[in-house]
Amino acid sequence: MRVDEFDFELPEERIALRPARPRDAARMLVVGPEENALADKGVRNLPDFLEPGDVLVFNDTKVIPARLFGTRQRGEAVARIEVMLHLREGPSLWRAFLRPAKKLAIGETIAFEGGLEAQVVEKNEGGESVLQFSQSGPDLDQAIAVAGVMPLPPYIARKRETDEEDLSDYQTMYADELGAVAAPTAGLHFTSELMAAIEARGVHMVRLTLHVGAGTFLPVTADDTDAHKMHSEVGEITEEEAEAINTARKAGGRIVAVGTTSLRLLETATDTDGVVHPWRGGTDIFITPGYRFHAVDMLMTNFHLPRSTLFMLVSALRSTAEMKAAYAHAIAAEYRFYSYGDSSLIYRRDPDSAQESEHRP
Repeated sequence: MRVDEFDFELPEERIALRPARPRDAARMLVVGPEENALADKGVRNLPDFLEPGDVLVFNDTKVIPARLFGTRQRGEAVARIEVMLHLREGPSLWRAFLRPAKKLAIGETIAFEGGLEAQVVEKNEGGESVLQFSQSGPDLDQAIAVAGVMPLPPYIARKRETDEEDLSDYQTMYADELGAVAAPTAGLHFTSELMAAIEARGVHMVRLTLHVGAGTFLPVTADDTDAHKMHSEVGEITEEEAEAINTARKAGGRIVAVGTTSLRLLETATDTDGVVHPWRGGTDIFITPGYRFHAVDMLMTNFHLPRSTLFMLVSALRSTAEMKAAYAHAIAAEYRFYSYGDSSLIYRRDPDSAQESEHRP
């Protein structure tokens, strides 16, 4: 499919620079089960759309301060280097995006605050490199915590500096497993009060882990979706988590993914019969219209960038035309977009009923 089919106009003022307070005060656009069925609700209304026996699936990854600023020195010349970590490959190895990448050669060293150093051991296209750090394991984690800052998305970071509020704002209330370099932002809307209301509704809650990578922010530069390469992200679904989801589905419960990260890992680990299997490893699943879902019945997610892989994913749940119409409604109704913005709840409609001409097996 052509990437420009997923383009739309978004006014700058619709981009949220701070979250709603309290978190569950955010609005929620419900894209209902019927074609073009839209309802303006709030995140606090989420329990109204769930039934006893349904399963809400959360991603409990925890964001690390993955944006680092260092220096490279050659004789008297000193260059400032920005490093965005995106995938850990070993106790002391990270894949990262460097800016400006051209100022570094393989073998050169970047120095960071607190004495941490990293050597460039590999360079790839698009500014991606592999860094060998001077510390390893938990010691490296601690050094990154000292030297790094919270990795706010570029569309926020361009407009304001990261501050103390972001340390909590850009983390879900249930974040537990360190490793993400971007927040699973659908989960930012949850509060203890909302969790209690969901539990009182008789809804099951399951947590899996997918460490979100910086690739989620990368623009799609290809003209056709077939030419786009997804960056891999590492995740895990335990045997107990898989069993809980499968048991609920057998009893007639619906699977509701909180965020595209939860959805992508579920679809990776689910077979064509709809059975979720334990999973541990990387996934680079790329979901576009025509994809046949095997795991997820509904998705709660924020509003996404034009031409992004995530807007392609939500279009696969319905149709491209329907999601463009839903986004146009959200823009006109002044919903707040992106990571700190409002939410949506999307019911899945299969490709045949969504009248998509495109098909991806």
